Amino acid sequence: MKKLLVLISTLLVAAGFAFADPVEGYWISIDEKTNEATAAWNIYQQDGLLYGKIVALAGQDQSNKATGGAGKKYAEFANGADLKDVTMVGSRWIYGLSKEKEGKWSKGSIIDPGSGSKYKCKITYHAKDGKKYTVDTLEMRGEIGAGIGRSQFWKKSTKEAAESLR
Repeated sequence: MKKLLVLISTLLVAAGFAFADPVEGYWISIDEKTNEATAAWNIYQQDGLLYGKIVALAGQDQSNKATGGAGKKYAEFANGADLKDVTMVGSRWIYGLSKEKEGKWSKGSIIDPGSGSKYKCKITYHAKDGKKYTVDTLEMRGEIGAGIGRSQFWKKSTKEAAESLR
């Protein structure tokens, strides 16, 4: 009986890892004006919250610092460092999102490393449907308040493809 309980417990834990939320994984951010890749991201859960960090910059020096953050500091970000001193690759720019339901997260923040601005962040997963979404897509919505903001649509990637942007 004890062996059966251990086996069932092990299977339940393994199932939890096998069925990650569809927003988790590697994504390529796309510039909506040029339709070109800008960066590769890893979106992941930690302690029940969702985070995202840049893993590669498309066509740029991977040691670039945030370009638009001179004098801007956020206590909850990079230990309160001045953004101009933060390396873009390897840093978390998306943080603290709470799960609403499978594939939908909100109540977190995103920092634009180009401007240093901080926005409220929502993430919604859209599965490939062969119509509106030709590939699995992540809608990244940054808002300044009361629904005022904009969305970017990121494309699903593999770790290898994400890292190849370097």
